[in-house]
Amino acid sequence: MGELTQFLGGPQNLVSYHLAELRRAGLVSARRSSFDGRDTYYRVDPLRCGELLCSAGAVLQPGLRLGLLPPKPVDIGGRRAPRVLFLCTGNSARSQMGEALLEHISGHQIQARSAGSHPRRLHLNAVRAMAERGIDISGRPTKHLSRFARMRFDRVITLCDKVREVCPEFPGQPTTAHWSMADPAAAEGDTDADTYPVFERTADDIEKRIGFLIAQMTVEGEERRAS
Repeated sequence: MGELTQFLGGPQNLVSYHLAELRRAGLVSARRSSFDGRDTYYRVDPLRCGELLCSAGAVLQPGLRLGLLPPKPVDIGGRRAPRVLFLCTGNSARSQMGEALLEHISGHQIQARSAGSHPRRLHLNAVRAMAERGIDISGRPTKHLSRFARMRFDRVITLCDKVREVCPEFPGQPTTAHWSMADPAAAEGDTDADTYPVFERTADDIEKRIGFLIAQMTVEGEERRAS
């Protein structure tokens, strides 16, 4: 809330009021930081926004029927493929799925890497969730983020509240983003079968965000070529 209030330059009570209205409309969701519970992360639902914009357009002019499918990448542009680094704590699920999905959906026009601050064994449910999407990550190792400390990336995306607090600075001042997601490996359940639905939901969330990330990077590539 503090960062958002400072960014908007308005009083906190007014920002809180509008956030509450947006949450009631299903446009914004919120979750407490899994790091220390002090921070609250607010997230806009782009698909819900798109649905409402399309509905409004159809009411104003029935001829307006806008598509909601995220655009497929056509040409990222540039002399080299853009590089994106995904980070979480264990590099056992969230960041591995982000890496695999970004490369797969972009048709390998974007180079993706992943790492963790405290790497653990690759979770079998992460492997299964990707296999359901036709992606094999079973042979991928988990890696410490220090491995990429000197590599240049265009974007660095943290998916874990804990790793956001310890994320180092990378060369070249890459664009950074934080996708606050609970660790599916920490979900309650006696067996992997019990917790697998949580991994599926996490993969769905990451896949949806990646669709918009690719669209944004495609537009940026077009702008670079035009300049």
